[in-house]
Amino acid sequence: MIQNLHRVVQLIEGEWRSTHVLVVGDLMLDRYIWGNVERISPEAPVPIVRCGYRTERPGGAANVAMNLVGLGARATLFGFCGDDADALVLEKSVREAGVEVALTAVSTHPTTSKLRILGGKQQMLRLDTEQTDGYPAEAYAALIGKVDAALGTAHAVVLSDYAKGVLTEEVCQRVIQAASRQGIPVLVDPKQRDLTRYRGATTICPNLTELSIAAGVPPQNMDALLAAGQALVPQLGLQCLVATMSEKGIAVLREHSRFIAPAAVRQVFDVSGAGDTVIATLALAAASNLDMETAAQLANVTAGIVVGKVGTVPVERGELLSSLMPEIELHAQEKVLTAEQLKMRAAAWRSAGESVVFTNGCFDLLHIGHITLLEEARREGGRLVVGINSDASVRGLKGPTRPIVGERERGRILAALAAVDAVIVFDDPTPLRLIETLRPDVLVKGGDYREETIVGAEQVRSWGGRVRIVPTVEGFSTTKLIARAVSEPGEAVPAEAESQPR
Repeated sequence: MIQNLHRVVQLIEGEWRSTHVLVVGDLMLDRYIWGNVERISPEAPVPIVRCGYRTERPGGAANVAMNLVGLGARATLFGFCGDDADALVLEKSVREAGVEVALTAVSTHPTTSKLRILGGKQQMLRLDTEQTDGYPAEAYAALIGKVDAALGTAHAVVLSDYAKGVLTEEVCQRVIQAASRQGIPVLVDPKQRDLTRYRGATTICPNLTELSIAAGVPPQNMDALLAAGQALVPQLGLQCLVATMSEKGIAVLREHSRFIAPAAVRQVFDVSGAGDTVIATLALAAASNLDMETAAQLANVTAGIVVGKVGTVPVERGELLSSLMPEIELHAQEKVLTAEQLKMRAAAWRSAGESVVFTNGCFDLLHIGHITLLEEARREGGRLVVGINSDASVRGLKGPTRPIVGERERGRILAALAAVDAVIVFDDPTPLRLIETLRPDVLVKGGDYREETIVGAEQVRSWGGRVRIVPTVEGFSTTKLIARAVSEPGEAVPAEAESQPR
């Protein structure tokens, strides 16, 4: 369960789009050769991999930036590259993904790259091209200058250290101090045995092995290791230390408290890039003033998504929403959406292969006719979106005494139904504009309509959708309920004037 789920959904579906994170560190190009193994070489006891195809993806700090953009944020990438073809491939790849690039080219060093050869989904060999003996002083000065110039628009900074020579103690301290002066959180993914170069950061996010080395406590003694991590918090001037513990989850360690977010249960294909996904998620949370305990729970979800993929692949916002959907569905308030939220939610459903059904009405005083309509509509596809007329729209259709129940309450009640996946309020007399925006796969209407008289039917058919008419449940309507409520005992209830549940 995610603490503060409402705030998390707000961030994913809205606020992260205006969040800017700077990523500083060791970037690299991840190359993959994908093939199959059918026999052992007669020349040596090694498998022969028959090459099928090749791919190239940004890795290291570049993958952190890719995760940030995938989650909807703005990211600017800082680091060193060589004056070579790999640099061109890497820069082109991150730019096309939407990452802003501020790289410093160093002609004396190659662009760091890793070539992985896979037989099926199993990694057979990795070949690294790198030079880690440090960079010229002018290169470091240029890097720091670029970061300083960008801090004015940043909401968080990530130091992504892969021990390739970019994040020296001077670079770390210059960036941390400059960001701290402006109240900007700094999050570190470390690769150094000594964590003191990161002192003053908001948080450091080691894995258990890295924490064990830094604290001098064996990883088998978990309680002592986490206690040592807590002791590092005041020593390094951190707000907290976040330790990733693989299948054990993520621990948020403060000087006087300890919180462990259990890992999401997933089938693991490849852990490559999982740490990049975690630090990106935590950075967005910190930039949005979300507490780190909730951020750790969310990072468990995003990490669970990427370990189910092969290779260094960033998480996407739609994937995160889909993963949170079982929990979102338990909270009615998370299903009453704005037009922009509905657009994003529908995209997530469709990316998961689910169809979208739409129906609409006033739904004033919910009754069995409404329930039957909604349940029948839900059976027509994977997700059901219900459009409800706003209070002003209902008054225009039904008169000044309606609605009996306000739009907020009507929306919340509908959202609490298991058959309903999303509710949206519209002001127009008809839902035509909403239908054209949502482009549902199925349009459902109740009552004695003919298909040619249903608003939006022509449009739905034009993009390959279909229209379904659900018969009205006789004897049930809002008008009849109101008449019964105001009639005197024994007084006859007027005949029903409406032919469909509204």
